[in-house]
Amino acid sequence: MKTMTVVFASSMLLTSCHSYTSIVGNGAQGNSQTTKWNHYLIGGLAPVGVSDSKQMAGGAENYTVQTKRSFVNGLVAAITFGIYSPSTTTVTK
Repeated sequence: MKTMTVVFASSMLLTSCHSYTSIVGNGAQGNSQTTKWNHYLIGGLAPVGVSDSKQMAGGAENYTVQTKRSFVNGLVAAITFGIYSPSTTTVTK
């Protein structure tokens, strides 16, 4: 029982938020940001509503896209036991 508790606690502490960044054109030229949540089901396997970064950029030719799973996204996923697993997309122009 003690071993199971240590394994469970370790697995909770070793989780992390992941992110990836894409640079379009020359990247962000300013600090104007647009943020939207992406909606997934079953641990991220089934997309329900995913944001369109090109539309979020509003016609800009140079921008940076960062998609990440923030602490709040992870908390929501944990509360729903992974049934609903959101992520966040931020476009900086």
